[in-house]
Amino acid sequence: MRTFALLGLVCLAAPALAAGETQVAVNGPAANVAPHSAAAHALLEPKLKLGGAPSGTTPRVALTFDACMGQADSRILSTLVDERIPATLFVTARWLRNNADAIAILRAHPDLFDIENHGENHIPAVDVPVKIYGIPAAGSSAAVEREVAAGAAAVTAAGFSSPRWFRGATAKYDESAIHQIRQMGYKIAGYSLNGDGGSLLGAAMTERKIAGARDGDVVIAHINQPTHEAGAGVVRGLMALKRKGTVFVKLSEVDGEGDAGTTR
Repeated sequence: MRTFALLGLVCLAAPALAAGETQVAVNGPAANVAPHSAAAHALLEPKLKLGGAPSGTTPRVALTFDACMGQADSRILSTLVDERIPATLFVTARWLRNNADAIAILRAHPDLFDIENHGENHIPAVDVPVKIYGIPAAGSSAAVEREVAAGAAAVTAAGFSSPRWFRGATAKYDESAIHQIRQMGYKIAGYSLNGDGGSLLGAAMTERKIAGARDGDVVIAHINQPTHEAGAGVVRGLMALKRKGTVFVKLSEVDGEGDAGTTR
């Protein structure tokens, strides 16, 4: 992926520290592994596409938003509600603990929002002790299971339906972790279009990327960075797609086929 995409999926320590949260302890060996050594473990970044719309019908796009930690971006959330644009949100337990007002809005609009699992503490779901973009991975199958299971429990405890999809921090996995997560009963949500570079892109670039979404795209963006310029670009990009007549769908509403065994 391009440099911004590589940097952007992080949602890492800076937002956590800004939110005043303690960094999560993971398996010790990971802290001593060089950030780029993860490549040696054949990490995968799965893609996900929707089945194409039937010929002659309106293009469909699935909007997915990660809520890693920090606060809700009301610019994006209010636009989704006011414009009646459905979306799938991947939330962590950390984000849920700090966003009661946003949770109330999401619960008030179950027709618009599917709430899915982004993990407990935003730890990459990789079962070997590596760092990905500087974040220590779970490091063992037991830690992967906890990240996934505790994230799902937080979603249901917040009053939402049991999640059926999982997207891990950094959106990278190794093959054995993918198999483990699938055995736990979850589809793994990749994507086909990185809309905001992890909220690190500027507003104009974010707008162009999202406005350029094509039929079958699964867009990833972030809804937890209310001070970043990217959020304004997300809103403008969504409105551009709506003006084109794009049909927005949730992942639960359509078949999506992911690679690397993530959905089948």
